[in-house]
Amino acid sequence: MDFLDKIPKPILAILVGAGFMAIAKPVVLYIQLLLSLFVLQGKNLRKYGPKGTWAVVTGASDGLGKEYATQLAQKGFNIVLVSRTESKLLALQSELETNNAGSAIKTKILAMDFSKNDDGDYAKLKALIDGLDVGILVNNVGQSHSIPVPFIQTPKNEMRDIITINCIGTLKVTQIVAPGMVQRKRGLILTMGSFGGLLPTPLLATYSGSKAFLQHWSTALGGELQGTGVDVELVISYLVTTAMSKIRKTSMFIPNPRKFVKSVLKNVGRSGGAQQMAHTSTPFWGHAIMQWWLENTLGLGSQLALNQNRTMHESIRKRAIRKRERDAKKA
Repeated sequence: MDFLDKIPKPILAILVGAGFMAIAKPVVLYIQLLLSLFVLQGKNLRKYGPKGTWAVVTGASDGLGKEYATQLAQKGFNIVLVSRTESKLLALQSELETNNAGSAIKTKILAMDFSKNDDGDYAKLKALIDGLDVGILVNNVGQSHSIPVPFIQTPKNEMRDIITINCIGTLKVTQIVAPGMVQRKRGLILTMGSFGGLLPTPLLATYSGSKAFLQHWSTALGGELQGTGVDVELVISYLVTTAMSKIRKTSMFIPNPRKFVKSVLKNVGRSGGAQQMAHTSTPFWGHAIMQWWLENTLGLGSQLALNQNRTMHESIRKRAIRKRERDAKKA
């Protein structure tokens, strides 16, 4: 008490106030997180157009892209399906039109390999959507490393394809679709982000960097388009049971594509776990809570988080190499 008596009252008040804020801020942020995930409602997708409005989905033939197309069709949107394999697109096109025959859903398809960065393919996409009322764009196409790999050992073609598909492809498609949205004064641009873009990830350095690029690009684009009627949202995910993740078993923190996409479309406009970046959402509750604790305990870019991330991916790489060796012996 003698020590406290010697501190001038104004300074003591400042210190007490700072201590209170340090304790209260995490509590307030956690309450905001829970409200965003479980109480507050996302935007009604009808804001982006009546039934029959079009949605463009890239990487549409598998995994999350296929699920986005499926659920948006169920909600009354016509779908433009863009992906590499024409046979898969034709199969999905038939499935969507058959399952939604009662609502007369229309579909269009375009088979294009984003890794080729072919201007002719982008010209075909522009021609395909010309005159369509596109209300939603889902930038889902993406590629990661085949297995975790040190950057200096990364195959040149893999490095090139990751940047070309994840970054250049997303930018070019958005430049084609967004002007019409701005002209119509309504639209939603959803871009798939990743925990890899939040957490610098050793042995996935190129993929991690590509997703960090999309984070800043998407947030900046959202700032540019604010007030135009076009909403921009980067969707952050941890693992989902898709071919890219190579995980088949669901858990509390690893949903299947159906559950994940449902959470995205239900919570458009809500930040979820992404409370520190504008125009960003972590909508699946397990991912959101994980992100909040990482940000408020380890710190996303801390040496401790970096070391743990490296250890995890070194282990994944060793297991993947052993599996390749076993498969090679069987061949």
